[in-house]
Order: sequence, then C-alpha cells, then structure tokens
Amino acid sequence: MDVGNQIRYYRKEQNLSQMELAEKIFVSSQTISNWENERSYPDLHNLIELATLFDVSLDQLVKGDVKVMRNAVDHSKMDEYGKLMLIFTLLSALAFGAAVKFSEGWFGFLIPFLLWGISFYYASKIERLKNKYDVKTYKEILDYMENGVKTNSTPRDNKKYIKEKIIIVLSFTAIFGILALLSFVLFQLF
Repeated sequence: MDVGNQIRYYRKEQNLSQMELAEKIFVSSQTISNWENERSYPDLHNLIELATLFDVSLDQLVKGDVKVMRNAVDHSKMDEYGKLMLIFTLLSALAFGAAVKFSEGWFGFLIPFLLWGISFYYASKIERLKNKYDVKTYKEILDYMENGVKTNSTPRDNKKYIKEKIIIVLSFTAIFGILALLSFVLFQLF
C-alpha cells in the first residue's frame, strides 16, 4: 500500500514533523510513524482528518490503495467462503452416513441435501470472485491469494481449462463419496 508514503509526502510538503502532525489530528507520533512505515493503517476517520489537513481529496491521499483494499476484502471473503464450503461439505458427508443408518425414508436425506446446498452456495460465491478477477487456473488463484491481483497475463487454453474443471469436479465428487461412505461405515459400527 502507498498511503504511508502519501502521508509522509504531504506531511513534509507542509513542513510538519511527525509530532506536529500527531498533535493536529490527536494521535501519537508513534501512530504517525507506524502509518508512514506501513506497520498499521489509519482508520477512515483519521484518513478524512489527514485529507482535510493536507487539503487533498481522500482519493489523492490513498491513491491506488482503494483497489488494494478492495482486493484484500475480496481475498478475505474468498478464504471465508472456502472454509465455509469445506465445513458444510464435511457436515453433509457425515449427515449422509447418518441418514442412511437412521432414516426410514427420503425425508431423512433432507438435512444432508440442505447442507450440501449450503456448501454449493459458498462454492458459487467463490466462483463469482474468481470471475470478478478473471482467475481460472490454480496458478492464477494462488497468485491472487498471495498478491491480491491477477499476475498471469498469458492467454489460457480453453480446452485444457474445461478438462481441469471436469477433473476438479470429479475429484471433489469422489472425495465426497468416500467421506460419505466412511461416515456410513462409522455409523454402522455404532
């Protein structure tokens, strides 16, 4: 992020020390130092105070950081959705095993299918984020997760991409089936 450099630039442009700037916006000089050295990031209230004090727009102060912050938010959402998808998938697999053991009809499978549906919902949220940043291959996803932006600009082979998608879906289905089978076996033992 570049906001630390922006704060330093505008502070020096107005011939203010870190202590003087801190006194004007009611924070400590250590806080100013942390912002300038990017150990922490000012909250919205402080950003507005700084922009007013420096007589610049908020956009000028944070420069390209808005895009970086948005990517960071989407990155954390992708992590959150991935964890929720995994949790609901595992719960669904366990519930299928229990449903086979304890259910007397199709109604007993309602909960496993509901859990699977929730897992599918989070998977679709991940897909939307991947589409938003045009990340499709595993390498691109890793680049996005590490850097927050798409770094691979080489065109991708659509046939290879479709094959990868099919393999991923089949692998996921096989793993889910194995987990459901293990769940069934465990419930049979008890």
